[in-house]
Order: sequence, then C-alpha cells, then structure tokens
Amino acid sequence: MSRRFGTVCQNGYVVRDIEAAMVHWTEVLGVGPFLYVEEAPIQDFHYHGVPSAAKVGIAIAVTGPIQIELIALRDEEPSMWKDFLDAGHEGMQHMSYWTENFDADVARIEADGLVVGQSGWVGSEEGRFVYFESEGRHPGTVMELSEVVGVKRQIFDEIERQSREWDGSEPIRRVG
Repeated sequence: MSRRFGTVCQNGYVVRDIEAAMVHWTEVLGVGPFLYVEEAPIQDFHYHGVPSAAKVGIAIAVTGPIQIELIALRDEEPSMWKDFLDAGHEGMQHMSYWTENFDADVARIEADGLVVGQSGWVGSEEGRFVYFESEGRHPGTVMELSEVVGVKRQIFDEIERQSREWDGSEPIRRVG
C-alpha cells in the first residue's frame, strides 16, 4: 500500500489498438468482460492547467481486486496519454487510487510536492480525476487520483459485478 495514496484500485494501459488489447486480455489472460466506450465523455479536461479537447476510447474490466482500464487516443490533442505514446511507450501508464474525499486528498498530495499533469471528470461532476506528474524516469508510474462516488461508483460497481459473473460470453460490451 502506498503511504501517500492508499491501495491501488486500477491499472491503466495506454494502447494503440484498443480492439486488439481487449482481445488479448479476454482470450489470452481470461479477463473480462470489457465495457467499452468508443469515445469517453470526459468533461472539463485540462492538460498542464490548459483546456484540451483530448478524446479517448476506454474499456474497463475487473480482475480480482484490480480494475483494468484500456485507453486509446482518438485525436492528437495534448494529454499525458499522448505524451506516453509519443515517448515510444505502450502499456501500463498509470495506477489509480480512489477517493471519496477528492478535494482534501488532492490538496494533501499537492502539499507533498506532486503536480497535477491533467484533470477532468467523467459521468458527473462528482467523478473527477487528476493525474499527477509522478512518472519521472520510470514509464508507467503515473499516479491517478479518482473520485469514485455517485454515478461513477454505480458504474464501477456494475463493471465489477459483470466481471465477477462473467461466463466467457460477450467479452466486449459496447456502451452508448
């Protein structure tokens, strides 16, 4: 467990081909089903404090206690996801920690010296997230803090339920 963030709840993988990644995870690793949104409804997105119109596709499944998030760029707008791919990387880009005390936790982590690299919200304004500039010389170690309450909590609970009950059928489930 991280003294600063708590327990890892999600591993986020930035991939060039999300369809191929979902097939790999479901067929080779047996993880699924993936709930897949071709263009995630990210709102109020900022990259280094500046508004960005970055668009991504997202697929989420759960294995044991860890949520797996696959992320694919849909444009060339500035984001830490684009930075990761532009640096020649593909694969695990971040670990996510979940909170119900978003503002207090962000303030505490910033007081410890970490800087927000990107932020936004998904689902509702109570589904905020921030990615901290924590990667440094070690690709794949970005830290995300995600507010998981309300609608976002309900969605994550449903993804976990579907993964727990998955019988191998319909491995990719497209959403809205």
